[in-house]
Amino acid sequence: MDLSEFQQITDDIRTEVGQVVQGQEPLIDMLLTSVFARGHCLLEGPPGTAKTLLARCLAQVISLDFGRVQFTPDLMPGDVLGVNLYDFQSGSFRLTKGPVFTDILLADEINRAPPKTQSALLQAMNEREVTIDGTNYPLGGEFFVIATQNPIEQHGTYPLPEAQLDRFLFKLLVDFPDRDAEISILSRHAALPVETDKGRTELRRVLDRDTLLAGRALVDSIRLDETILTYIVDLVRATRTDAEVLHGASTRAADALAGAVRARAALDGRDYALPDDVQALITPVLRHRVVLGPTAEIEGRTSDDVLQTIVNRLDAPR
Repeated sequence: MDLSEFQQITDDIRTEVGQVVQGQEPLIDMLLTSVFARGHCLLEGPPGTAKTLLARCLAQVISLDFGRVQFTPDLMPGDVLGVNLYDFQSGSFRLTKGPVFTDILLADEINRAPPKTQSALLQAMNEREVTIDGTNYPLGGEFFVIATQNPIEQHGTYPLPEAQLDRFLFKLLVDFPDRDAEISILSRHAALPVETDKGRTELRRVLDRDTLLAGRALVDSIRLDETILTYIVDLVRATRTDAEVLHGASTRAADALAGAVRARAALDGRDYALPDDVQALITPVLRHRVVLGPTAEIEGRTSDDVLQTIVNRLDAPR
């Protein structure tokens, strides 16, 4: 696969998803970056902003298995992973697989479940396998999690622990579409075409498993100049010494940022990365990986504010 073919495929994905999800074009681009960078994605926003719809549409245009878990306060780890049940006919235990055994998993409202259930995804997201009753079960290299969560200020939510947040490549903030986009959405629904028996408009499948692997191989081949790598490391290390940050980003975060930068360059039709790629991605890659100190919180500063200050303070390579 070459860059022009890669761009054609990603443009087709944007077109298909954009038929249903309108006013969220930057979000679609970031999800595509996440898919080709092999990173899981966390979407945060108020209800009714098409987070679940966006994840479903993306899964629909990719020819991979899709599973969904609605996280609730009474959800148990076995409801996600599966359990061994005794089969009276065979006289042995048989694994009943949970929804995690899929390629694309939508973890809907993940912070509605308590930490015990949230942690069921830790091994799956990091190692792409799960352990049930002492036996390891691989999930496959294409395993990809899209999780949605409500803002933690809402009632009935449990904050995700740092260890799990660090396993997400991006934390994307989903806002309401602008006025024109909302008018377009209402107009479209007024003239909605005939839907499938599943209650959703059928989208054309654009990306199959082999093409996905070829696209990821192309992304891996994108050149990162030594100056870009140094810039990434310096930015990540700066989060560990900043006076406003209590806990800075990890080495895994630096590696994740490098992979996302490669994917963004490929989506833009380049076989090389630019400092602009790093600056555009550092906030969604690191906003959930840094813990602010009490000074920043008292002053009402957000992780986005602090990260932007760090970017402004460090000179970008020329």
